[in-house]
Amino acid sequence: MAVAQLNESVLQLTLNEGIDPMSGEFILKNKRFNNVKTEATAEQLFQTANAFASVQQHTLYGISRRDVSDIFEEEEA
Repeated sequence: MAVAQLNESVLQLTLNEGIDPMSGEFILKNKRFNNVKTEATAEQLFQTANAFASVQQHTLYGISRRDVSDIFEEEEA
């Protein structure tokens, strides 16, 4: 049976840097924070992202979590 083992998490903040005058669309930039504890809950990451956003020059547009897992076949006992 195949199993997944979570081994890395990244917190990503998407910041709105304004509106492109030519296209009228938002200019979005991402900031990534590596080495996030894999046990961190969504609430903890939400609070952390908002704390980081409060010291940014641009406004927070979105928050996401990127998880990386290794998938392998579990050995039967």
